[in-house]
Amino acid sequence: MSRTIETGTVADAIEKTLILKAPLDAVWRALTDHEAFGTWFRVAIDRPFAPGERSTGRLRIPGYEHVKWTATIREMRPQVLFSYTWHPYAVEADVDYSAETPTLVEFRLEPVKEGTRLTVRESGFDLIPAHRRPDAFRMNSLGWGAQMENVRVYVEGRD
Repeated sequence: MSRTIETGTVADAIEKTLILKAPLDAVWRALTDHEAFGTWFRVAIDRPFAPGERSTGRLRIPGYEHVKWTATIREMRPQVLFSYTWHPYAVEADVDYSAETPTLVEFRLEPVKEGTRLTVRESGFDLIPAHRRPDAFRMNSLGWGAQMENVRVYVEGRD
């Protein structure tokens, strides 16, 4: 059974790590194929990911179907790093978050004896407006815990 082996949080960043019982290429596909990512992340994404391009879609999480998912893909270093920027916990339909500095989400992959070590790190919370920062940090910390479990189930093919 996969387990969380490291969870760290500081004022500016959230980091979670899992050992997945899946090959590196399968984990890479789950992260970087927009349809696979959409399945485990529960978001309908409009087109394939490409560095420098904006990706959009709609959340498929009950209660959050009104939320637009928008990210700008930063890096796609095959089987090593996938990263994007986005506005954390941007869930209010009547709020324009575009003037805020986005956070950086990085997925790092590393082959290990058991399969693949996956680390997600979201940083830049110190630049989020003070009135939103605590909720964005708390909700994304909880959210990454759930999403890491979602990706585990997706790549390992079991509950």
